[in-house]
Amino acid sequence: MFLRRLAVIVPRSTRFFSSKDSLDLASTVAELNKEMESVFGEPPPDGLANSGNRSCMAQDAHHNSHVILGSTNDKFAAQELSSISHLLGENTPGLTHVGSTGKAQMVDVSPKETSSRTAIASCKVVLGKKVFDLVLANQMAKGDVLTVAKIAGINGAKHTSTLIPLCHNITLAHVRVDLRLDPEDFSVEIEGEAASTGKTGVEMEAMTAVSIAGLTVYDMCKAASKDIQVTDIRLERKTGGKTGYWCREE
Repeated sequence: MFLRRLAVIVPRSTRFFSSKDSLDLASTVAELNKEMESVFGEPPPDGLANSGNRSCMAQDAHHNSHVILGSTNDKFAAQELSSISHLLGENTPGLTHVGSTGKAQMVDVSPKETSSRTAIASCKVVLGKKVFDLVLANQMAKGDVLTVAKIAGINGAKHTSTLIPLCHNITLAHVRVDLRLDPEDFSVEIEGEAASTGKTGVEMEAMTAVSIAGLTVYDMCKAASKDIQVTDIRLERKTGGKTGYWCREE
């Protein structure tokens, strides 16, 4: 008798899995409880009812979470950024290229004061002894490696805003790129300097200069070796702007 009744009721419960109405499961569980009580003379354990309620609650929470997340992603991101900033502290520098909603942005430098700005960066290109000797003797097939790399570095600094999308297009007052052969580790030591008077720094211009110079050294020498390494691209020193003087500590 119980099995026949259960067979009639259970198909109705399966409707829950294809319906968005979370009340189906709750009503089905209630009917099952009544049937079991009429057969066994007592209500089923609390676990059955509780499990049904928990399932309904879980389904509702899952459905509602999709609705809320779908409409408030930007607001949530903004709150998260605000919370992170609060935890880090007011004096901790933020990511200026990230807006209040977490999206990339170009920094508005119009409120900043104009000041004299300089930056020095460095880079190393490890050649290996064979290539080092060829460069030292100016015997590379493409020509004078150091001179071509020097000019490439200067040209690279002037095109920084084209290569790095969120950099400002600034007027450079001076760019210097020096390359020195180091026989101790068969490398080329590169140093680049950029200077400007304006509202934003020239760190990226200096780093772009040494990066392009290093890549040019590789291009000039790659026919002789594919094992050349461009390494240690870094800022060494900067002046000007709100943060003033900064120097890398060795």
